[in-house]
Amino acid sequence: MSEKVKKVVLAYSGGLDTSVILKWLIETYDCEVVTFSADIGQEEELDTLEEKALNTGAVKVYIDDLKEEFVRDFVFPAFRANAIYEGQYLLGTSLARPLIAKRQMEIAAMEGADAVSHGATGKGNDQVRFELAYYGIDPAIKIIAPWREWDLNSRTALMAFADKHGIEVISTRKKPYSTDRNLLHISYEGGILEDPWQSPTEDIFTLTVSPKKAPDVPETIEIAFEKGDPVSVNGDRLPPAKLLKMLNVLGGRHGIGRADIVENRFVGMKSRGVYETPGGTILRTAHLALESITMDREVMHLRDSFVPRYAEMIYYGFWFTPEMRIMQTMVDETQAEVSGAVRLELYKGNCTVLGRKSDRSLYNEDFATFEDDAVYSQKDAEGFIRLNALRLRIRKMLEKG
Repeated sequence: MSEKVKKVVLAYSGGLDTSVILKWLIETYDCEVVTFSADIGQEEELDTLEEKALNTGAVKVYIDDLKEEFVRDFVFPAFRANAIYEGQYLLGTSLARPLIAKRQMEIAAMEGADAVSHGATGKGNDQVRFELAYYGIDPAIKIIAPWREWDLNSRTALMAFADKHGIEVISTRKKPYSTDRNLLHISYEGGILEDPWQSPTEDIFTLTVSPKKAPDVPETIEIAFEKGDPVSVNGDRLPPAKLLKMLNVLGGRHGIGRADIVENRFVGMKSRGVYETPGGTILRTAHLALESITMDREVMHLRDSFVPRYAEMIYYGFWFTPEMRIMQTMVDETQAEVSGAVRLELYKGNCTVLGRKSDRSLYNEDFATFEDDAVYSQKDAEGFIRLNALRLRIRKMLEKG
């Protein structure tokens, strides 16, 4: 006998899994189900979701546009840190999950729901990301994770359940892999990609052209930043979501931002993912370039020392935690002087820095020049080197007796 539940808020995409989950929740728990769908730039048809959810049994439907909040409050903070997981993954899915969970919990509070549900499987990272966020917001919330409860453990079983209950689902057998898309990226996993020796076929890519087929003429762009956040492209000041969308278009047509990764999931297994992050790749390159002239050396090195931990916390799902708040505060403090502009060249999969400038620049040609100058005595380097070599000299002297 299932635990009594009165009302559930379900994170709903309208695909096979969550459509089946919606009906399964109603049957299994004899409860009301409210669906919630977040528009975070997945470019899917959302107009039919309400009708579909209501036809499947939902008592109420929420479809919220969260694109601006996603980029402003989740993507940009992570990019202020140059966050990257295992040196390759720009955290596109990882950054979206806490936002979805946050809004889902807000709706649960508004609706007086006593439970929330999601369609993440029992093998992946998303179940952890969703549920850590749920518990961090309301420790008393009941969480229903159907993939850890039901016996519908295959696509065939899901399709049979859908057919039995008259649930209309669009077949995706022509694409034997799963995807997740938002304004930051699109990912591809499973199916033909589960063999790490097998190259992804060109037809899977959505946001980027093949670098081989990209324009033969490079394109130059300029991005301006204020306190670590991008604010304009080519002189046009844009809100966060529109700015990232514009960079996705620019990077996509030049084949920028593809990555083929075997990563370590939080649950313990390795998985292979193929990603397209065109705008994010451009932003990270530009931000690093601007930091190179505006950030103090020791501040930069200190911040860089905890970026792997910061990225790991996002990947694992610890966004709403005390340690994350402390780390984000430190990151944001390092960005106080990171304002200026970066000029880049986009060409056949490459994003190359052509120039950087800032009113806050710590770079001074008078200090760095190889020509004669009056600000640095080269003789001073001798004592500096001898002091730093002192421990090495003492060690070697002792070794020689």
